[in-house]
Amino acid sequence: MNSIDKQYNELLSTILEHGVDKSDRTGTGTKSIFGYTIRHNMKEGFPLLTTKKMAVKTMMTELKWFLKGDTNIKYLVDNNCHIWNGDAYKKYCDDSPHPYPVITQPEFINKIKTDEDFAKTWGELGPVYGAQWRGWFQEGEQVFEGDTLQVYNEKSVDQIKNLLEQLKRNPDSRRLMVSAWNVGELDLMTLPPCHYGFQVYTRLLTNKERYDYWFKHNYETGMERYFDPKNLPDFDDTRHEPTPKRAISLMWNQRSVDTFLGLPFNISSYATLLMLIAKEVHMIPDQLIGNLGDVHLYQNHLNQAKEQIKREGYDLPHINFKSVNLLGGEFNYELINYNYKPTIKAPLSN
Repeated sequence: MNSIDKQYNELLSTILEHGVDKSDRTGTGTKSIFGYTIRHNMKEGFPLLTTKKMAVKTMMTELKWFLKGDTNIKYLVDNNCHIWNGDAYKKYCDDSPHPYPVITQPEFINKIKTDEDFAKTWGELGPVYGAQWRGWFQEGEQVFEGDTLQVYNEKSVDQIKNLLEQLKRNPDSRRLMVSAWNVGELDLMTLPPCHYGFQVYTRLLTNKERYDYWFKHNYETGMERYFDPKNLPDFDDTRHEPTPKRAISLMWNQRSVDTFLGLPFNISSYATLLMLIAKEVHMIPDQLIGNLGDVHLYQNHLNQAKEQIKREGYDLPHINFKSVNLLGGEFNYELINYNYKPTIKAPLSN
């Protein structure tokens, strides 16, 4: 079994065996452990679970939504991504009284699709991930003019843009971080961020790693047999096609982990983000690391987890990004050789 499916199944088993029963905000109840780390070498393939079919397009659409800085579910709904439907609908029902009657969730989603004014108000989730990644609010200068407090020079911080600029200017920096945990705005968010921040780390590639990359991208398979791997000449950038000089790794931190439904998406989403950043700054994806806090299975996911543990996975797929506009929140991809076991359905708790 591939490494990521194996690690994931081991985590499911650990929760089932050692988890404690806890209450939660949704009222569903969980079996929970505290503290877990997942690590994946990107050379082994794209970390997409194969022991059940994954909704890849849904995951990619949500990531594009984050990168666009969008916080309204209309973009998601229009692109057939329904991850945030329940949260938006719950907010709509809880924020009463309002001028609209309480309607069913399918009716609510249809109004998001068809009624622009309704969507503008009730599709908005507050300053969630996209707002923090692309427009962290930075208050301006406060000045009293008479008895009135005026604020001048308000601005926002584009953390993704800053990250790319820092990577190009100072790739050994220890401040290559993006945070979504804006304490001053948590109360304005429909749901505080579960994966609340990530950090990237780069290193120089070894001489052999640069040759391996060069062989893979410029020669037919087998060409490397003409070279002695123990006695490679120093890599010459002036003679060879442009070859990356650095590897880049990403580590994300997550306070709360819906292990059955959410975590598989988180793993693949951050792997995608790592690869997109790597393409933007001309580096090679290296290690993907997830530091997980409250790691839980909802009580109505236990049987599904037991079913998945029984399954043997396939080799990991690979992914090719044909075009990338990271700051525009757009990219095209091709998923290659994705083999998978059937979907395992489980209810989403909001």
